[in-house]
Amino acid sequence: MESILIVDDEKHYRLILSEVLQEEGYTSFTAASGMEALDLLKSQIIDLVLTDVKMPGMTGIDLLEKIKEITPDLPVIIMTAFGSVEKAVEAMHKGAYTFILKPFENEALIAHISKSISMYRIVQENARLRDAIQTRYQFDNIIGKSKPMQKLYDIIRKVAPTNAAVLIEGESGTGKELVAKSIHYNSQRKDNSLVAVNCAAFAESLLESELFGHEKGAFTGAAALKKGRFELADKGTLFLDEIGELPMPLQVKLLRVLQEKTIDRVGGTTPIPVDFRLIAATNKTLEEEVAKKRFREDLYYRLNVVKAVIPPLRERPEDIPLLMNHFIKKFTQESESTSRIKGISKDAAQILCDHPWSGNVRELENVIERSVILAPEDIITSADLPPHIRQTSGSTLDLEGIPEGVGLAETLTAVEKRMIIRAMNLSGNVQTKAAQILGIGKSGLNQKLKKYNLDKELNIKD
Repeated sequence: MESILIVDDEKHYRLILSEVLQEEGYTSFTAASGMEALDLLKSQIIDLVLTDVKMPGMTGIDLLEKIKEITPDLPVIIMTAFGSVEKAVEAMHKGAYTFILKPFENEALIAHISKSISMYRIVQENARLRDAIQTRYQFDNIIGKSKPMQKLYDIIRKVAPTNAAVLIEGESGTGKELVAKSIHYNSQRKDNSLVAVNCAAFAESLLESELFGHEKGAFTGAAALKKGRFELADKGTLFLDEIGELPMPLQVKLLRVLQEKTIDRVGGTTPIPVDFRLIAATNKTLEEEVAKKRFREDLYYRLNVVKAVIPPLRERPEDIPLLMNHFIKKFTQESESTSRIKGISKDAAQILCDHPWSGNVRELENVIERSVILAPEDIITSADLPPHIRQTSGSTLDLEGIPEGVGLAETLTAVEKRMIIRAMNLSGNVQTKAAQILGIGKSGLNQKLKKYNLDKELNIKD
């Protein structure tokens, strides 16, 4: 039930309006002066203010200005006599929702109130959704405690408040778009649009129109003017995903946009100024693409002001248990009416920690979602995992994937470190249990933890 504050120095008028509003189902509060109204706004939740213009002391215009300082979106309707229309117009310029002339029909007043409150609810809901999105994409919601992820957090934290271009590199499924959103929603442009384009999703001719827009009649089928993504991202952020797939002619045009800060629509002749922050992402290594003459070197340096590299999941196995628990909680909550999953068994967790995850975090997320849906009991077991995940268990060392020139000692060191991290995760960082999993003594494990500096990185409990 919405609450309306009636502000008028005439007691009789306040009482009549209060009865009218209560009959319509509203809760009403009354104030005889602007100061009294401001006191009520501090102590009550008000959805609309209905105020007279001419009052002794603080006028309705003065009250409006004070309200807009405190609650800018709160709707205010001005009541005024015919001779004070100029004051009502002034009030509109200062943020009043509308004005109504005295004497007025009750039906007209109720219509104004209903419409203004509906608009206020939309504004509130948009603000709530914006806050929810910004909370969702806070950088600390990117899951991981490993050193590579800590380095990534540090980059996001430092670069987000700036306008610097950011190049995000990482394999498919590592979460490049999540990092881009985290940068945007922690930036000064967070209240404006984040516009995303997948450069691999369009043919070259369509991609140009998508980015630059087109004028009416620019080509067959261009029946109306269309703004491109550059314009839509004005004052906000443009996220170009899979930038490595951008055709060479469009690389030249993108470079010009970044240099000139203007665009020309397809079929247009008038330069249009644009102001956006650019974030680009790729699953390729652009330096290699430049060396192979598949990507312009000058554009690469424009994009690569700050580089954020997202490590593949196989290089941060200590993050897998955190991600497992995160996704189990997420999908259990999303299917609360049907899911009863409470956790995952040790053997299933070990299989997931051993898996090479060529699809990275996205693949792990899909596996957990499937398991939450199909598991017959309240604990996910190894039997609930997809067959291809179970089949790779125990044989995860990809010999073909080891780069040329990497020696035996270096490879064995990497495997040993990974097994120690996995054992510590499975044991809850309890050193005695981890040693048992590895089949070595506690003192031997302690030496290896120190050898790899894991004693400082992990929260060891004994």
